[in-house]
Amino acid sequence: MTKHLPRRSALKTLGASGALFGLAETADGQDQSAAATVTPLPSVNWSDTHDRTWLAGNCWANPMEDWVIRDGAAECLTTGGDRNIHLITHQLTDPSKSFQTSVIVSQVEVAGKDDGVGFKVGVKSDINEHRSNVFAKSGIKAGLKAGQLVINRASQPVPNLTAPKDVRLTLTGQPNGDKVKLTLTAEASGGKRLGEVFTNVPADAVLGNIAVVNNFDPQLKKGKGARYRFRDWSVSGDALTVDDQRTFGPILWTMYSLSDSRSDEGFVLKLSALTGPLGQDDHKQVELQVRREGRWQSLGTAELDPDAWTATFRIPNWDETNETQYQVVYREKHPSGKESESTWSGTIKANPSGRPLKLGALTCQNDYAFPYEPVANNVVKFDPDMLYFSGDQLYESHGGYGLIRRPADQAILNYLRKYYQFGWSFRHAMKDRPTLCLPDDHDVFQGNIWGEGGAPMDVEAGGASSNGGYIEPARMVNVVHKTNCAHHPDPYDPTPVKQDISVYYGDLVYGDVSFAVIADRQWKSGPQRVDTGSGRADHLRDADIDPLTLDKPGLELLGERQKAFLTEWANDWRGHSMKVLLSQTVFAGMATHHGGYNGYLVADLDCGGWPQTERNAAIRIATAAKPLHINGDQHLTSLVQYGVDQQRDGFWSFCTPAIAVGYPRWWRADEVGMQHTNRPKHGLPHTGQYLDGLGNRVYVYAVGNPEVATKKNRYEKAHQKGSGFGYVVIDPKSQTYTIHSYRFLIDPLDGNPDNQFPGWPVTIHQQENGGVNRIQ
Repeated sequence: MTKHLPRRSALKTLGASGALFGLAETADGQDQSAAATVTPLPSVNWSDTHDRTWLAGNCWANPMEDWVIRDGAAECLTTGGDRNIHLITHQLTDPSKSFQTSVIVSQVEVAGKDDGVGFKVGVKSDINEHRSNVFAKSGIKAGLKAGQLVINRASQPVPNLTAPKDVRLTLTGQPNGDKVKLTLTAEASGGKRLGEVFTNVPADAVLGNIAVVNNFDPQLKKGKGARYRFRDWSVSGDALTVDDQRTFGPILWTMYSLSDSRSDEGFVLKLSALTGPLGQDDHKQVELQVRREGRWQSLGTAELDPDAWTATFRIPNWDETNETQYQVVYREKHPSGKESESTWSGTIKANPSGRPLKLGALTCQNDYAFPYEPVANNVVKFDPDMLYFSGDQLYESHGGYGLIRRPADQAILNYLRKYYQFGWSFRHAMKDRPTLCLPDDHDVFQGNIWGEGGAPMDVEAGGASSNGGYIEPARMVNVVHKTNCAHHPDPYDPTPVKQDISVYYGDLVYGDVSFAVIADRQWKSGPQRVDTGSGRADHLRDADIDPLTLDKPGLELLGERQKAFLTEWANDWRGHSMKVLLSQTVFAGMATHHGGYNGYLVADLDCGGWPQTERNAAIRIATAAKPLHINGDQHLTSLVQYGVDQQRDGFWSFCTPAIAVGYPRWWRADEVGMQHTNRPKHGLPHTGQYLDGLGNRVYVYAVGNPEVATKKNRYEKAHQKGSGFGYVVIDPKSQTYTIHSYRFLIDPLDGNPDNQFPGWPVTIHQQENGGVNRIQ
């Protein structure tokens, strides 16, 4: 079986042979007829690994926070159901060949009943892709349960084996006509065979991932099952495809920014490297190297933050005129004294000055469509100069297994493993280009954020969707900010807000363009300060209520600090000739229906159109910059020009499609009787000049309403729901922004006009963002 070194994650072991981050080579060329008697080398071996949460680069643990390495074995921390570890580098792909998997198990605790320990094979999603498979609930169960060896419904009692200790379970698969014969054996630590069971299954039933499992029943609640330890897990055989490029960690991914500081520091490179949560005795430093004159040169080391597991480098006076290869290096020091080295590499692009800048713009990734391959692959196809993720890199439901709000350390681990799905999907897109990545409401486990300057939420006054403040501990919120934004240029004013919560607003100057990053939720007032007359403080349902009565004195949108920054930014043209405003959401109520096709809603205060006075103030300030506003959050792509004192006197907003729409929204203004004027020449419905549900002036040029989803396949479903991504070409020479809004399941380079939502692409001139309008 051919082994491949990871293209971007080269691994090597220094010193004598042994486990590497818990990994070791699987025996090749083994005589399959002897599989039952030959124990292959471990594919996962934790015996020379410090105690910690993160298991290994070839493993994905469900859920991460319920597993630790302890005393040389992987131990499940909960007695809940269906806790499992997938070997992500190995997949069963050829049932006409043989395979074997083996692991040593020991029972730690029984809290109710022993619901089993062992393996699942043939774990696959609708797309049978190794990352998506780790969350699938399918598969053949094979293991030891309450003193019996079981494979699905086949079982065989094993006398005196109700509390196994150091028992080796081995599952073999042999082709048997159009079926596969599965045989499960149990052996004592001395090699004595304790029992065996076998059955035949359809050949295609074994295709997919292989996992070890603690408690087979996914419905088993915590406190009702057993806990086990696992060690020396091996997987081998010609039925497998082994691809070490799928290794994920210990360096998970990198993100970087490159910006003109407009000072004696010149261009400043900031780069973050993220690892899994390591242990107290693990090495905590990451090294940054660049390739110059044919060899790797060190630019120094950075310390991993022990909460965020993020190491950040800041390199001033960067030569932005040349493309530079880089790699980050992590060296694990094992308890035995061995050292293992892992690298993750990419390219620092040259500053694209003097030519158009290409920006990929993305938002909102609901994990029913994980790992979003059509979008991730299409972004790489375009080879943009820069990426922008406007928020909701995760949702609370990501990966299953619930939500942990407190204590802070457990909430952080719960957040990190959900956030890691984002990096697992887009790390190849991010490693080779600057990336700006904003946190939003779901990233901090809230349906909406009304940050109120960092105030803690009064949970007695309302829930996490319609109450002001932060519901999560400040320590967890700061981890969210650090993992998303540590690589951003230095904040305009780094002074923390209430609870010592960090800030990240500021600007980046790159490719003759200045990007202003705004946190449009961090200071925003909570809706409990007004009365919408509905069951939810943030939803206006009654069309007879004047929305302007919700615009009360003293309410905030951006806050005074960010308005001061915007004022300065709008008038500072050093080092660039074009401007872009980046925030989480659109400064208008661009949805008439929420949740379901018939879910009419007058207005949602979660959008940037409320409070109206502060919305208008922000637009007036920024209009002097003539920026294009790029945002997300709404799960509904739109292209809108703001109006304040009159229609179309403000700048344009491009709300990008969600990467994967969960909660759907529609803009069906004509159907609900909203009056319009000045419909664009293209004549598309629901376009023209309107007052949105909050009374704000908007000129709607294009909107990408979804279908009602009917498809089962995750990618087809995402496509129906209006998912996709944005792509903007900013040309300082012609002073134009060309805006594309692409659908999810397409090849954007095949020339099909239906690849984009109706009304796109559109080219906007810079002067139009100052209210001098050309588009009709």
